[in-house]
Amino acid sequence: MQHQRHPVTSPQRSRRSTIKGEVVVVQSHKQSGSGKSASLRLYSSTEVDPKTGKGKLSNQAYLKCGTTKTDDGEKTRTYRVKFQVEPNFGNPGALVVRNRGKNRFFLQSASLQIQNNQIILFDCHSWVYPFRTTKNLDRIFFANTKYLPHQTPQALIELRKEELISLRGDGTGERKEWERIYDYDYYNDLGDPDKGEEHNRPVLGGSELHPYPRRGRTGRHPSKAGIQLLFLLISILLSDTINLDIYVPPDERFSPKKQSEFASNSIQAVLHFLTHKVESVIQPGSNHFESFDEIHDMFSRNKSQVVEGALKEKLKALVPKEFFKEVTHAIKNPLKFPVPQIIAENEFAWKHDEEFGRQMLAGINPARIRSLEVFPPRSKNGQVSLIEQSDIEHNLEGMTLPQAMNKRRMFILDHHDYLMPFLSQINSKDVCTYASCTLLFLKSDFTLKPIAIELSLPGLEVNNEINWVVQPASQGEAAALWQYAKAHVAVNDSVYHQLVSHWLHTHAVVEPFIIATRRQLSVMHPVHWLLDPHFKDTMHVNALARSMLINSGGILEKTLFSAELSMQLSAELYKEWRFDEQALPADLLKRGMAIEDPDPNNPSGVQLLFQDYPYAADGLEIWTAIQTWVTDFCMLFYTDDVSVRSDEEIQAWWSEIRNVGHGDKSSETWWYQMASREDLIKALTTLIWIASALHASVNFGQYAYAGYPLNRPTLCRRFIPEEGTFEYAEFLTDPDKYYLNMLTERGEMILGIALAEVLSQHTSDEVYLGQRPSTMWIHNEQVSDKFEKFKRKLRMLEERIECKNTDPRLTNRRGHAKIPYMLLYPDTPNVESRGGITGKGIPNSISI
Repeated sequence: MQHQRHPVTSPQRSRRSTIKGEVVVVQSHKQSGSGKSASLRLYSSTEVDPKTGKGKLSNQAYLKCGTTKTDDGEKTRTYRVKFQVEPNFGNPGALVVRNRGKNRFFLQSASLQIQNNQIILFDCHSWVYPFRTTKNLDRIFFANTKYLPHQTPQALIELRKEELISLRGDGTGERKEWERIYDYDYYNDLGDPDKGEEHNRPVLGGSELHPYPRRGRTGRHPSKAGIQLLFLLISILLSDTINLDIYVPPDERFSPKKQSEFASNSIQAVLHFLTHKVESVIQPGSNHFESFDEIHDMFSRNKSQVVEGALKEKLKALVPKEFFKEVTHAIKNPLKFPVPQIIAENEFAWKHDEEFGRQMLAGINPARIRSLEVFPPRSKNGQVSLIEQSDIEHNLEGMTLPQAMNKRRMFILDHHDYLMPFLSQINSKDVCTYASCTLLFLKSDFTLKPIAIELSLPGLEVNNEINWVVQPASQGEAAALWQYAKAHVAVNDSVYHQLVSHWLHTHAVVEPFIIATRRQLSVMHPVHWLLDPHFKDTMHVNALARSMLINSGGILEKTLFSAELSMQLSAELYKEWRFDEQALPADLLKRGMAIEDPDPNNPSGVQLLFQDYPYAADGLEIWTAIQTWVTDFCMLFYTDDVSVRSDEEIQAWWSEIRNVGHGDKSSETWWYQMASREDLIKALTTLIWIASALHASVNFGQYAYAGYPLNRPTLCRRFIPEEGTFEYAEFLTDPDKYYLNMLTERGEMILGIALAEVLSQHTSDEVYLGQRPSTMWIHNEQVSDKFEKFKRKLRMLEERIECKNTDPRLTNRRGHAKIPYMLLYPDTPNVESRGGITGKGIPNSISI
C-alpha cells in the first residue's frame, strides 16, 4: 500500500523502548537503488492512536551501514535497524517505508525481534520507488500474521481498508510504473494500426463474438507499437530492468535476479537463432531444409570459428556500438541449440505410430484426447465422418468396433469443429491447413495406435466439406502419405496447444484471479497468503507476451498457421471454457478418460480407464495433494459454511472474478456459489492446480518435444499430394524432400525452436510446489504443520513417479524416445540453485 506519512508527538526519550530488526534489500550494480536512503516506521497492531484511529506509530529508523553477501548469484544487503517506540507500543503490525533516494530499490524482507525473542516477519518482495516520484506516498507492508476481516485488530482496520481502496484506483488515466493499481481491461492492445490496416486486430473481451478473460489495465494507447525483441533483451541485460512500455504493478514484476536470468536465457536463444540465420547466409540454399541430417545439424555441439566470426559481424549491424561488447560476451559454447530429448536417444523415434499416440497421453498437450462415444464421429453442423467401420476393424486386435467401444478402447483427437470456420481465411495466406480427426485404438499393452486420420477442407457451399481418410501403412508411397497426414494432425495439435492449452487455459484465465485477489483480499487475509505464491511473475510474463508473442507481428503470428487469426481462434475456444471443468477430475470425466468412483477412500472421486496415462495418473495424485492441503488450510480459518458466506472480502473477490474478471461468463450457472467451505475449497484447489501443475505439464516439456520441429510442426505450406498432379509426381521423386518442403520454412522453424528453448527454462529464483521462501511464512504453527504434511506427500509422489518410470509394464511413461514422464514431478528436494531446461519441477506459478 502507498500511505501518507502521519506525524506523531514524541514523548521523552527516557520513556521509550527499542525494537530491533533487520531489513534485506536486493542489490544491483546497475540502475536500481541500494535502499540506503530509506527511512522506516512501524505501526502497532495492538495499540490504537486515539488521534488517528490507527495503530500507534514509532519514530523513524534509517537504513545505514548494511552488510553485503552474495548467495547463488544474488547480492543482498542486510541493514540492522532500531525503532524507538513508546513503552506501551505493543506488537508491530505494519512497516512504513519511505525511499528518499533517486532510484527505486527491491525490498526483499524485514524481520523484527520483540519480547520473548519472538520474531515478526514482513514479506515485502517488491520495488520501492522514490518518494518524490510517488507523489509523497509511502509504501506500507503488513506483517505475516493473517486475519479474516472480522478478526482484524482494531489498530489495523483502517489501514486494511485504505490499502484495498488505494490498490483499486479510479479506472482512469495511463498507469505509471511506480503506481500500485490493479484494474481490468479488454485485450485491446494487440494490434498496431499505426503500421497499417494489416496490423489491425479485434478487441478480445466484452462481446459475444470475441469473449475473453480480462487483463490488467494499463491505460496506454491501444496502437502503441510492439517492442523489438533483441533491443528489449539487451536493455534488460544492461540495466536490470524491463522497460516494457506496458504497465505492470511493482509487486508483480520480476526480481532483479529473475530479470537478469530471463534476459540472459533469451539472448542466448536469440543468438542460437542468429547462428542458424548466419549459417544460411554462409551456405546459401533453399528456404527449406534439404534433409533430415541438415535439421539434426542444428543441434550439433561443435563450435564453428567461421560461424562465430560471421555471427559477430551480423551483430555489429544489429546492435548499437555501445551494447556490442555486452551482447557478444553472452555468446556461449555451444553456439547451436541443445539436443531435444525427443531425438537424444533415437533420432527417428518421433516417426513411430505408437510415439505419435503416446504424446497425446504424456506429451505437452495431454488433455485434448477423449474417449470415442459415437461412431461415425459427427461435427457440430451434422457432417458425418467418412471413416467406415471396415476401414479400421482390421486394427482392433480381432474385436469388432462395437466391442472395442464397449470396452472403452477407442479414442479420438478432434481438431475439426473449431477450425472449420477459420480454414478458408487461413488457407488464403500461403498456408495449407486441414481440420483433422484422428481415431486411435488402445492396444492390449496400453499403447495408443492411430488407426485412421480424416482431413477436411471447406467445400464451395455452406456446411459442405471435402474430406479424405488416410490409413496407416508401413511401406512405400502409402507409408509416406500416412506420415504426411500425421504431420498435419501434429500441426493442428501444436497450434491448439500453444494458443489454448498453454496461453488461454493457464496464462490468460489466471490473470483476472490475480487482479481480483489484489483488489479485494487484503494481504492480511489468509486466502491471500495461500494464493500469493501461485501468482508470482504471471502478470509480468503476460505483459511480455502481449509485447512480443501474441501481438500483431509477434512470434506466434510468425510461426503458427493461424497467423493473424491466432487470438481470434483462442477467443472462439474461450466460449467452451468452464472454470469448474478445469478441475482435473471433472476434465477427465468430461473427456471420458475416467469414470466416477464412489469409494470414499479415493479423494479424487474418479478412476482412470487405464493407469498408463502418465499426465492423468500423476496429475490426480498432485491434484489430491493440493486438495488436501487447501482443505486443511481452510478448515483452520473457517469454522463452518456461515463463516465463508459472512467473509465480506471473499464474497467481493468471488463476485468480481465472475462478473468482471471473467465477465463474459458471468451469466453461466456453473460457477461455484461460494456459499460453503466446500465451494471455497473447490475454487482454490482448481485455481492452484491451473497455476502450478497444469501449467507445468503444458509448458516445461516444450523444448523436449517441440524443440525438434518435425515432431511438433506448427505450419504446413503444402497439402498432401493427390494422384495425377504435378505435386504427386514431385512426391514420388523424393518423398523426404517433399515432406520437408511441406513444413515450415527454415527461418520460421528456427524461430520456433528458439521460443521453445526460452519457454522451457526454469530460472534459479523459481519457487516450486511444496516450497515457500522463509520470509513468506505465516505466523501460525498449525498452518506450518499442515504445510509440512503437504510437502511430505509431494516427496512421496516423487518416489512413486520414479518407480512408475522404471516399470516396464507402463510403456507410455517412456516410449520409443525413452523420455521418462517428469513434467508433473515436483522435485521439491532439489530446487536450490536450479535453472535451465530440466523437463521437471512444478513451479508454484505461471512464471514463464
